[in-house]
Amino acid sequence: MTRNRRRNTPAAPAVTAAERPDLSFTAFHQLNRPSYVRYAETYLRHRQDAEEAIDSAFEHLLRTWDEVLLTENPAAYAWTIMRNKVIDHARARTRRPPLIDEAAFNTVALLGAVDPIGQITESLALFRALRLLTDRQQDVMVMIYLQGMNAPKVAAVLGMTSATVRSTVRHSLRRLREILGPDRTMEGQR
Repeated sequence: MTRNRRRNTPAAPAVTAAERPDLSFTAFHQLNRPSYVRYAETYLRHRQDAEEAIDSAFEHLLRTWDEVLLTENPAAYAWTIMRNKVIDHARARTRRPPLIDEAAFNTVALLGAVDPIGQITESLALFRALRLLTDRQQDVMVMIYLQGMNAPKVAAVLGMTSATVRSTVRHSLRRLREILGPDRTMEGQR
């Protein structure tokens, strides 16, 4: 007669609740990582650098996730962490602070330009003017005009309402008109 005996095999290591990511963090990560990487790539100009910066941001967010959830606006808080990590990453690579000047050479307006040199000059002036906007205005304008995102998606990523995104675009365009003059804004580059 044979008995069914359990072998003395080591049990799989137990994963404690502290070691397991919160489901809300996992969902937040899956929802936002692509947009974060795309944004970081706009500034860092290299996919690998962008992914490293974003992974660093998400590691920080995971370590502090309980505190993040207690903030008034977790998405906006997470965006700030991500944005700072991108800037830190650029500085650590001994680059100048994140630039968008190179984006001037890769715009839709340039592709169809009758005068490419004139278009480059105009685009460079526009990107320099963008630097004079607030961080929030820059982020919204980059996402809307350079990345082609719509207001609801930008709102979700930045932790604001679609109305706030539209208002930010309106105020940013007004400020750009003040800086550049009424005929030279991003409205024509969509």
